[in-house]
Amino acid sequence: MPTSRRGFLRGLGMAGLGLAVSPLLARLGGPATEALAASEKKKLTRQWVRVVDLKKCDGCEGRKTGPACTEVCRSTYHPLEGQEWIKVSRVEGEGGSSYWMPFPCMHCENAPCVNVCPVGASYHNENGLVLIDHRRCIGCRLCMAACPYQRRYFNWKEAEPPKNVFAEYSPEYPVPPIKGTVAKCVFCAHFLEIGMPTMCTGACPRGALYFGDKERDVITNTREVLSLSKTLAENNAFRYKEELGTEPRVYYLPGHGQESGREARG
Repeated sequence: MPTSRRGFLRGLGMAGLGLAVSPLLARLGGPATEALAASEKKKLTRQWVRVVDLKKCDGCEGRKTGPACTEVCRSTYHPLEGQEWIKVSRVEGEGGSSYWMPFPCMHCENAPCVNVCPVGASYHNENGLVLIDHRRCIGCRLCMAACPYQRRYFNWKEAEPPKNVFAEYSPEYPVPPIKGTVAKCVFCAHFLEIGMPTMCTGACPRGALYFGDKERDVITNTREVLSLSKTLAENNAFRYKEELGTEPRVYYLPGHGQESGREARG
C-alpha cells in the first residue's frame, strides 16, 4: 500500500502509462507483445471509488462563484448551462440543523441506467465506472428516468467546441456536449488513466473529496493517503440511498462541516 501522497500518485502515473502502452504493444504484433499487453492491462486494472468527508465540506460558503468542485468540473467539461455534474446541495438535518452534501454520479455497481439502456450506450468500464458512449446514445432518456439520484442531464442543443480543448471526443472525456444525448459525471476517467486525480478532488479547498482504489484499499484527497476500509469503518460511513440496492461507489462520512469551522445550525 502506498505510504505517501507522492508515492500514491506515482503509482497512478505508472498505471496510466501501462494502460497507454499496452494497446501500442498489441498493435506491434506477435504473441509475446500481445500477451504482455494483456497482462499489463489486467495487472493495472483499478476499481475506483469516491469518499466525501462531510465533516470538512462547508459548501464553499462565501465563494461568489459557488462550490469549487462544481466550478472546476464546469470549466473542464463545459456542460450546457444548468448542468452540474457534481451538485452541492444544502441538506436539512435534525433539530433545524443543516449541512452541505456534494452529489456526483454515484457510479453504481448495480446501475439502473446501465440496466435499462436499450442500445448499450451506458456501460461499466473495466475500472467500474459508469460511462456513456454518446456515439451510440439514441436520446431515449430511459436512463434518466431510471436513475434514483437524478444525476443525468439531456443535451437539448448543440454546443460550440471549447477553444482551449484539443482532445478528441471519447466516453472518458465527452467534450463538447452532443445534442440529443445524455450527459453526466465521468469521474475524470481520462485523467485517472494517466495518473492524475479527479479535478474536483484537487480543487476542493477543504480536502473533503477523496478518490481511490477499492481493490487496493487506498484513498487520497491529494494531501493525505488513507486506508479506504479503515476510514469507512471508523467514521460510520454511509452510501446515499443504498437501500435501493444500486451499490453506489460514493461513500459519505457524516458531518456538517465542523472541521472547517462551520456551525451545525444555519
